[in-house]
Amino acid sequence: MTVLRASAERLAASTAALETLPGFANHEPSADEFAVLDPSTEQRIATLPSYSAEYAVEQVAIADEAGRAWAATTPRYRSDVLHSVYAHLMANRDRLAFVISREMGKTLAEAQGEVQYASDYVRWYADELLRPAGGYRENPAGGSTILTKRAPVGLALLIAPWNFPMAMITRKIAPALAAGCGSVIKPAGLTPLTTLLTVELMAEAGVPRELMRIVTTKNPGPFSEAVLGDPRVRKISFTGSTEVGSTLMGLAAKNIVKSSMELGGNAPVLVFDDADLERAVEGVFLAKMRNGGQSCVAANRIFVQDGIADAFAEALAEKMASVQLGDAVAEGADLGPVIDRRAVDRLTALVADATDRGAELRAGGAAPDEPGYFFEATLLDRVPGDSDIANTEIFGPVAAMSRFGSEDEAIALANGTPFGLAGYVFTESLDRALNVADRLETGLVGINNGVPSNVAAPFGGMKQSGLGREGSHEGLEEYQEIRFYNIARRDTA
Repeated sequence: MTVLRASAERLAASTAALETLPGFANHEPSADEFAVLDPSTEQRIATLPSYSAEYAVEQVAIADEAGRAWAATTPRYRSDVLHSVYAHLMANRDRLAFVISREMGKTLAEAQGEVQYASDYVRWYADELLRPAGGYRENPAGGSTILTKRAPVGLALLIAPWNFPMAMITRKIAPALAAGCGSVIKPAGLTPLTTLLTVELMAEAGVPRELMRIVTTKNPGPFSEAVLGDPRVRKISFTGSTEVGSTLMGLAAKNIVKSSMELGGNAPVLVFDDADLERAVEGVFLAKMRNGGQSCVAANRIFVQDGIADAFAEALAEKMASVQLGDAVAEGADLGPVIDRRAVDRLTALVADATDRGAELRAGGAAPDEPGYFFEATLLDRVPGDSDIANTEIFGPVAAMSRFGSEDEAIALANGTPFGLAGYVFTESLDRALNVADRLETGLVGINNGVPSNVAAPFGGMKQSGLGREGSHEGLEEYQEIRFYNIARRDTA
């Protein structure tokens, strides 16, 4: 398949957006720097400092002091600042989208959607922080009144992934600011530019710069050990792999740091015979192909009931085959590159292993021999349960489909994993939809819905997919401590 290439005008506009970044540089990196690459071209687009662990601890001190002053501000003041941030982010929507596309590889249309989604978290928490959280109750035994309230947890360490470089950082910064917390922020080394621009825009809109301290580094291990070893850090929010999350939880345990972890997924999709075929195909396509499949809630294991399976496979194969590869900022591109060369090699190996074991290749299946980290939209049918792709998080535009007979078989297949982040159910039966959703061991379920995430809903997983929630009022509580006062009452009898 030929890869669409970006026009000179699109490239110039996106390069101009990059060059507005604070402290922008693009030269061969020294030993204390690292390069950021454009996955559409494999070319360097920026050079950033790789800060030491000692520098990170200095930022802890700055953010901690600023956080104490910020915690003393009124809820209305913090709300007004966050509303200003939302407006400023939206005013810079095109600039942000260009940066996201160039460093991460998602199409410009998807990047613009991420800017809206990311900004919506800011707007949500600007309102949510004004809603009262606390209580006033009588001691059941009498003699006193119990008053409960929430207080900022303290300095937060925020570690973001590369796949949604704006949304995943605002989903952490916004509730931290709403609760009254300062933060030290470590963006992913593959996509740090979006975080730099987002935080710069937030500062321009009124958030004190001392409150949000970014540390870019190519040495995440020493960084995490130093920052989590500092007793001033009272909260960590991490989105990434289960393996890294487990390590961070071990480091956080030393100082009993409050932790929220959004970790790996292995999302099952259950398509029943009574599903609306067109609706199911569209929903599964969205669940698989959003962000090029590079999402922790992407449709990973697609189980289709026998009676509808052939028609479903044919329709999904046609849809996948129509996907146009292209540079992230190219006009007309449906699918941009994956994040790096390792991802291409991994997808190639997964497809080869599955077909060697008997899976049917219905669409795609290859990486074009062109510059950039591209991989075709791919559908594998009748994927054997012992293949590598059936037992790992794919994180790419490869759909792995297999078949089932009964509802009980489908549930057993869906829950046969140590992960439990997202699941999907497609059926026209409300009774079946709710019963199956209740039996799935996942933190969220999309019912006839391929994109269930919402800022007003608590996002998070079960089992090895993590702990804690982001979004909704539960996301604000992750940055708060519950306190209660027991107020003795004079006997008036």
